[in-house]
Amino acid sequence: SWFPLQSQLSQALNGLSDRAKEAKEFLVQLRNMVQQIQENSVEFEACLVAQCDALIDALNRRKAQLLSRVNKEHEHKLKVVRDQISHCTVKLRQTTGLMEYCLEVIKENDPSGFLQISDALIRRVHLTEDQWGKGTLTPRMTTDFDLNLDNAPLLQSIHQLDFVQMKVSSPVPAPPILQLEECCTHNNSATLSWKQPPLSTVQVEGYILELDDGNGGQFREVYVGKETMCTVDGLHFNSTYSARVKAFNKSGVSPYSKTLVLQTSEDTQSEEQTLPFPVPLERSQLRRMSPFSSTLNLQPSFSGRSYFELRSSAHQLSLHSSLQSLNSAVAWFSFDPASAHADIIFSNDNLTVTCNSYDDRVVLGKTGFSKGLHYWELSIDRYDNHPDPAFGVARIDVLKDAMLGKDDKAWAMYVDNNRSWFMHNNSHTNRTEGGITKGATVGVLLDLTRRTLTFSINEDQQGPVAFENLEGLFFPAVSLNRNVQV
Repeated sequence: SWFPLQSQLSQALNGLSDRAKEAKEFLVQLRNMVQQIQENSVEFEACLVAQCDALIDALNRRKAQLLSRVNKEHEHKLKVVRDQISHCTVKLRQTTGLMEYCLEVIKENDPSGFLQISDALIRRVHLTEDQWGKGTLTPRMTTDFDLNLDNAPLLQSIHQLDFVQMKVSSPVPAPPILQLEECCTHNNSATLSWKQPPLSTVQVEGYILELDDGNGGQFREVYVGKETMCTVDGLHFNSTYSARVKAFNKSGVSPYSKTLVLQTSEDTQSEEQTLPFPVPLERSQLRRMSPFSSTLNLQPSFSGRSYFELRSSAHQLSLHSSLQSLNSAVAWFSFDPASAHADIIFSNDNLTVTCNSYDDRVVLGKTGFSKGLHYWELSIDRYDNHPDPAFGVARIDVLKDAMLGKDDKAWAMYVDNNRSWFMHNNSHTNRTEGGITKGATVGVLLDLTRRTLTFSINEDQQGPVAFENLEGLFFPAVSLNRNVQV
């Protein structure tokens, strides 16, 4: 009968179907691994560059110290030789004068007069000659610099510089990193995502996610488990929550991650939060709105400074009175490779940029603004040979191969190590004393309610209000060359 065979084939197909399903899931896992490898590669490369840059900075500082010692030796040698020149010149002048006097005495025809002074004059000549004794006409200083730089051990160490298995002094996990671009709110629920630092090799058994009560109260655990993403439901509407996460294993618990501040919807909206400004269709996939109330900070590692901290800082509030009305829903953004000049180099999850050209090149932020109040900061990581980077806002079609502000599509402040200027449509205004150095922070305040643009350096307002009557869609923008990293 063919019925038993049909049953056997059906059972075999069921087993094959299970294998096919497992294979599909495995392919999804492999594709996710490809994406994760790419992301980890970028982060690992940024960490490697930072480590090598730190070594280069240390070598440059040591070079400056050694050059200072060479300069001191140089000045010491010059002083000794110049003192000997001065001393020898005086003695030679005295000797020459004595010789001329003696010659005049010898020419005299008065024997009695000569006899009266001859003994004393002869003694004086012998005494002067003795003063030119041994060592007087020998240089007190050599021209050679008896300094030999022993660089062999360092060169050997550089040649031996290589990757090794990370040795962590403590087996406790490192604090997790909250992935802001993956976090969002919907109505009265919040989704948070996190990961371990890319260079961490400590085994993690699970994570603990904590939220406060939405009113600045104590934190409480809302999730414990192995997952790296969690959605928390049942939050209060129109409330501000703080969230943090820590990792644990058999050895203990890690420090907390950065604390993030999030805002739930004002009412029971049925749709997710959307962008509050028109975005061209071709750029819409590059936009992501974040409810986290964090200062927009393009520093090498996100500082986690919350809106609460900004709101409580009187110095920041004095920058512009409109900060008093700062809304707690803020857009998170990074630099945008899609719209940048080809010479711009990105690292650190596109939060850090430099350039491989000596000419000025422009890069924009991913998020555009057409209304509301917006403030972000940029940190100067490297500043060599006194370039003049420019910071500000621009249209999407701004010139990318010239300093920001050279055309009518950008409003900017360009600054060197001593002073700054505002520039729009190649018009330079308001020269202001005060420049930037490595480690400086440039703040940009775009107030589209008052339609103004204001700048700060190290949290002090730089010059007057830079531009007024601004209207339209603006993107954060920077121009820089290879001598600057931002």
